[in-house]
Amino acid sequence: MQVVILAGGFGTRLSEETDLIPKPMVRIGNIPILQHIMDFYSKFGHTDFVIALGYKAEVIKEYFELVDNPGWNINLVDTGLETSTGGRIKKLENQLDDEFLLTYGDGLSNVNIEHLLDHHQRFGKLATVTAVRPPARFGTIEISNGVVTKFAEKAPQDAGWINGGFFCLNKKVCSFISDATTSFESEPLTHLVSIEELTAYEHHGWWQPMDTLRDKRSLETLWEKGDAPWLMK
Repeated sequence: MQVVILAGGFGTRLSEETDLIPKPMVRIGNIPILQHIMDFYSKFGHTDFVIALGYKAEVIKEYFELVDNPGWNINLVDTGLETSTGGRIKKLENQLDDEFLLTYGDGLSNVNIEHLLDHHQRFGKLATVTAVRPPARFGTIEISNGVVTKFAEKAPQDAGWINGGFFCLNKKVCSFISDATTSFESEPLTHLVSIEELTAYEHHGWWQPMDTLRDKRSLETLWEKGDAPWLMK
C-alpha cells in the first residue's frame, strides 16, 4: 500500500534547524527523521512511498540521490512552496491508489500499522486517524484558600485524544479538498466527521512529534540510549 508523507512545510517552530534544511531532514542521530519514518513503515512491508515536497525540496531530492535505496519505490513530488496540507494531498490525487496510508514528515510512533489497517477495513469508512494522547508537559496543582493541597505530574491520559497522524485514507477524501490553500486538518476532516466517515484508531502506546528543539533533543536522547520506541525491536 502507498505511504504518502507530507514533507513540505516550513517548520518555523524548529527554526534553529530549518533555516537551511526542511524539517523532515532534521537528523535524529545521524539519520533524517524522514528516513526514520520510512524505515518504520518498511517494517510492516510498506515500501511504496510518495513524498510531498515543498520548502527546500531540493535538499530531500539530493539526499535520495546519494543514499542507497533498499529496493523501495520512492516518488518525490514537488507540491509547491505555499501549499497547505490538504492542498498537497489534492495535488497528488492522480498518483494515488484507491486506498493509501498518510502521515506527517515530523512525527514518530510505535503504532502497529497492521492493526491500524485492520481497524480501517473493519469499519469501512473513508478515513481513519490514529488518535493519541499528547506527551505530558506540565504538572497540576490544586489550591484551597491559597494553600496548595495537591501537586502532581500531569499524566498523558489527563489530556484528550488528538490527531497523531498515521492515517488510512480512501482516495475519495480528495473530493473534500477545495484547493491548494486547504488545510487537511480543517474542512476535510470536519466534513468527514459530519458525514460519519472518519473513524479513530486509539493508540495507547508511544508517540511524539518533533515540533520544537526540545522535542528533537528528546528523540535524540532515546536514540542515543538505544531505547527508541519506533525501532520496535
